[in-house]
Amino acid sequence: MNPPRTFEEVILPYLRNASQHQRSYETTANRVKALRPHFKGVVMNELAGKDIRAYMDRRQADGMSAATINRELAALSAAINWCNVEYEWGLPNPVRGRKMKEPEGRVRWLTRAEVESLCRAARSQKFGQVLESFIRLAVNTGCRKEEMLGLEWRRVDLVNGLIYLEGIHTKAGKRRSIPLNEGAVAALKTMASIRAEKAPSSPWVFIRGNGERVVSVRNGFTLACKKAGIDDFTIHDLRHTCAAHLISAGVALAEVRDLLGHSTVMMTERYAHLAPARVRDAVKVLDGLRERPSSRSVHADNPVHLQEGRLKLVTP
Repeated sequence: MNPPRTFEEVILPYLRNASQHQRSYETTANRVKALRPHFKGVVMNELAGKDIRAYMDRRQADGMSAATINRELAALSAAINWCNVEYEWGLPNPVRGRKMKEPEGRVRWLTRAEVESLCRAARSQKFGQVLESFIRLAVNTGCRKEEMLGLEWRRVDLVNGLIYLEGIHTKAGKRRSIPLNEGAVAALKTMASIRAEKAPSSPWVFIRGNGERVVSVRNGFTLACKKAGIDDFTIHDLRHTCAAHLISAGVALAEVRDLLGHSTVMMTERYAHLAPARVRDAVKVLDGLRERPSSRSVHADNPVHLQEGRLKLVTP
C-alpha cells in the first residue's frame, strides 16, 4: 500500500522541476498559489471527485471564470501525473475527466483603418517610434509580445526576409521562421535606425534610449488605444488582428496556424468565421447542378404497386 502523500509533498517537487524546465513557470506558480488554500494538508491518496467539485464551486463563488478554474486544476493534474511517473506513487487523479464548460474564445481585432489610427496615436507619444514599430511588427507577423520584446538582431534576416525563433523563444517550445512582408521590414528598419543613433552595440531590436531592452510597452499601448478611441483591446489582440486579416484575405487555416505557431489547427479555427468567401464559394457549387430525373423516379403513366416494402412497376 502506498504511504500517504500530502498536497505539499506532491506540489513542491513538481514546482522545482517546473522552475527548471517550464518557460511558463511563473504562470504555473500563480495557479498553484490559488490551489494551496483549498488543498493545503490534504492527503492526495484520498483525493476524490467531490473535492475537485468543491474547489470548482468555491472558485466560482470567488468570481473566477471557468477558463481560470480549468487551468488551475490542470496544474494540479499535471503535478499528480508528474509524481506518478517520476516517483511511481500511484496517486488517484480525479481531475481527469472533470472540466468546466468554457465560453467560446475571445476574438478581438482591428480593421486596417483602426490599425493606422492606433499607430498615429502611438507615434504622437514619447518613444512613439518604438511603440509604433512594435504594433506594426505584431500586426504583420502575428508574433507574441515576448517573441518581439526578446528579439535580437542576430535572429533578424532582412536579406531573406525572415525572423528566426528558436524553441526557447516560443510558447510551444518549437523553432519556427517568420516571413517578413513590407510592413514588417519597414518596422524593423525604423528600429535599426534608432539603434544606429542611440546604441549601435545593443543586441536587442526593441531598445530604450540607453540601449537596454524594452521590457514592457503596456502603459504606452494603453494610452495609444485611449487616444485612438479603441476600447477593449489588448496587446495580444494585435496577434488576433494579424490572423483575422489573413483569414479574411482567403489564406488557408493551416497556413495561418504555421505562421502563428499554433500546435494544432483547432486554435486557429476560432478565426474561421472571418472567411465567408470560402463558404460562399462552396455553396456556389450548387448553382452548377441541374435538376435531372432521379434514376429511381417512376413515370406518371406507369402505375405502381407496393409489394413487400418495395416499389413494383406494373406495365400494361
